[in-house]
Amino acid sequence: MPGLRRDRLLTLLLLGALLAADLYFHLGPRVRRRLRPRERPPGCPCARRAAPSAPRPAARHVPPAEPDGSGPGSKLRALFAHPLYNEPEEPPLLGPEDSLLAGPEALRYYRRKVARWNRRHKIYKEQLNLTSLDSPLQLRLETSWVQFHLGISRHGLYSRSSPVVSKLLHDMRHLPTISADYSQDEKALLGACDCTQIVKPSGVHLKLVLRFSDFGKAMFKPMRQLRDEETPEDFFYFIDFQRHNAEIAAFHLDRILDFRRVPPTVGRLVNVTKEILEVTKNEILQSVFFISPASNVCFFAKCPYLCKTEYAVCGNPHLLEGSLSAFLPSLNLAPRLSVPSPWIRSYSLAGKEEWEVNPLYCDTVKQVYPHSSSGRLLNIIDMAIFDFLTGNMDRHHYETFSKFGDDGFLIHLDNARGFGRHSHDEISILSPLSQCCRIKRKTLSHLQLLARADYRLSDVMRESLLQDQLTPVLTEPHLLALDRRLQTVLRTVRGCIEAHGEHSVVANGPTGQSAPDSGPS
Repeated sequence: MPGLRRDRLLTLLLLGALLAADLYFHLGPRVRRRLRPRERPPGCPCARRAAPSAPRPAARHVPPAEPDGSGPGSKLRALFAHPLYNEPEEPPLLGPEDSLLAGPEALRYYRRKVARWNRRHKIYKEQLNLTSLDSPLQLRLETSWVQFHLGISRHGLYSRSSPVVSKLLHDMRHLPTISADYSQDEKALLGACDCTQIVKPSGVHLKLVLRFSDFGKAMFKPMRQLRDEETPEDFFYFIDFQRHNAEIAAFHLDRILDFRRVPPTVGRLVNVTKEILEVTKNEILQSVFFISPASNVCFFAKCPYLCKTEYAVCGNPHLLEGSLSAFLPSLNLAPRLSVPSPWIRSYSLAGKEEWEVNPLYCDTVKQVYPHSSSGRLLNIIDMAIFDFLTGNMDRHHYETFSKFGDDGFLIHLDNARGFGRHSHDEISILSPLSQCCRIKRKTLSHLQLLARADYRLSDVMRESLLQDQLTPVLTEPHLLALDRRLQTVLRTVRGCIEAHGEHSVVANGPTGQSAPDSGPS
């Protein structure tokens, strides 16, 4: 009998030890991450491989300016009051076929999405035995992201006079996050880590999808480079960092040029512990958080060969600045076409594409669908001018909404490789303009206006960027480079007109009819 009691006691002790180990090493850390918000996140298993990158200083908070500038001497307000920014757009919007989304169908779809999110969130809480006093999310028609989606039309992502953009920027800057996850590119790399399917290695361009309390979503790109750091001249464009401030500046430049093809983008100081780690359900994302030797909270993109902390981004100690770009409508609602750019670069260490060696390359492009459409080619030239002004060499694809057909506007996505070198102007980006010698009259008129002293591009950009929380978004040399590059674009157009005549170069209307005169009023 005593021996039997001893066996039972040993068995109980063994079971107790196993249970304690399971609680300590598995369940305990997961529960503590949620019940103790201020506790330091668990260490990354890769943290010993290399020292983390230096923490980035948090930007000082500056109250945002009024949307259209303020004060009697505002050049930005004067610019948007100019007749060019108030004349009717062509072609006129005639009915539902000119809007991207059908309102009732979109609202039904979003209500189903909210209901599914509520169900999954409830199941997730129950699995962790966590209680929550939060009420289920409700879709509200008046939320800024819903109105932004419903306002997309054949003319652009938003109208000139729409108040929705200012409201959307405010919401992305201030609303609390309710979930965080890797982007689809990052998730693709988490599997076999087959980087042939993705243009760039995951660790170099870490980005996350954040969802807010109004159920809106934004793409978060964290700060990777200081404002005054230039891309080294020996760097290839396809290994350059993605800069959060370039995304912010590209949105403002796109609006100043009256393109309205960049999704609304805003800067924000994000608490990486509270607003990412504590709201994510992705265990892989949870596992890549660690505390740096400087006691800053850091995380990185996880890929088998990139599990290195030199790719990490760090808070200061928790706050990290980054850009937030509003999501476009789901592909289920608004399918998009992704088309390789005819002027795509080689993305290799050697070799050149045909457009780099054949000065008559544009004649070939004009023969091939969909670029045989005059409207499509003119939109590509618009995009090339935009990319040249920002210095973005990384435009390998472009996207359009399927509903708007071949002459629909191009969406200017992924601008984070712009504003890398203010001291260098990459003339090859302008090849679509210099080789085809075509430009929309509307585009040319806006460029000519922005070259005038009273509407100088650098001045209106400087004023517009003051609206952002992370100001200064661009350093002064980058702002001055915009004026220099604008003059290069105008010289290129003048050279084309001298060679081919204004009637052949300057196209009227969105589909490219030519006409003999140009210039802003």
